[in-house]
Amino acid sequence: MGPEVAEAVLPPDLRDRLARSVDLVPLPLTASLTCGDARDALAGTQLLITGWGCPPLTAEVLAGAPRLRAVVHAAGSVKYLVTEAVWQRKLLVSSAADANAGPVADFTLAAITLGSKRALTSAARYATGWPGFTEREGADGRTIGVIGASHIGRRVIERLVASDAGYRVLLTDPYVGTAEAAELGAELVPLRELCSSSSVVSVHAPQLPETRHLLSADMLALIPDGGTVINTARGSLVDTEALARVCASGRLDAFLDVTDPEPLPTDHPLLRLSNVLVTPHVAGAQGSEVRRLGRYAVEEAERFARGEPLRGGLGRAELTRLA
Repeated sequence: MGPEVAEAVLPPDLRDRLARSVDLVPLPLTASLTCGDARDALAGTQLLITGWGCPPLTAEVLAGAPRLRAVVHAAGSVKYLVTEAVWQRKLLVSSAADANAGPVADFTLAAITLGSKRALTSAARYATGWPGFTEREGADGRTIGVIGASHIGRRVIERLVASDAGYRVLLTDPYVGTAEAAELGAELVPLRELCSSSSVVSVHAPQLPETRHLLSADMLALIPDGGTVINTARGSLVDTEALARVCASGRLDAFLDVTDPEPLPTDHPLLRLSNVLVTPHVAGAQGSEVRRLGRYAVEEAERFARGEPLRGGLGRAELTRLA
């Protein structure tokens, strides 16, 4: 991982804890994995802890790590990291996606709360005068549509159900049945029904060819006037230009932590709309929160050393359904 990432994710106390379970290489590997000190270190390595900035684990990298048995990623998605060579070697793979899901769910719940009140639109109108109580919009937005029962989507549903706000939660996910959705506290419905019935639509599905522009112009048109779109998943799941048009009309508001493209051009309309908040991919672990990722990775290393299953373990089939 990058040197700054290593300092934040694995500060000295976590490295000391890690060193009690494994023989730890003195310095983190922060550059190429195929030459110099990195190749020497990997030659005898059984467990590799990775993070943001790690190069893909290609066949060439793995050829220099003949004893490698497991990869623990101290971050969320491993799609860019894990190659076919990893599966061919039958390596164990673990991700700290569970640890990263909490901050994203918290961010999403805050956006849902603001979206339900149409806080962005109200704030923009403040400059023209204090609105009367009956002029305030969105206070009754209680039906929330969640697209995708992912690590994060499930936590969002859990927080909504636990809230005393009286939310009704709708869910769309092709891998979830009616009974499982009910156990989560949600109603399983088709995407069209979710969009047409929800005052807030929050996206938590993986980035796949079939999920590109899942929220298309047609689907956005179904969301009731005054609704809000929230995307903390991947930008390609929403038709960016269609969303920009509908938000420019004032019909919908949006909270976007991810965009397509990412980053947006500095002159993009979404960056100029007062009813749209675009943040630079900050919903996940930030600041002191990234320590959660390091702690998760250390705990996985401890399980590995004890010969126990990895809590965040995943396989090739699961990877196709993750962000």
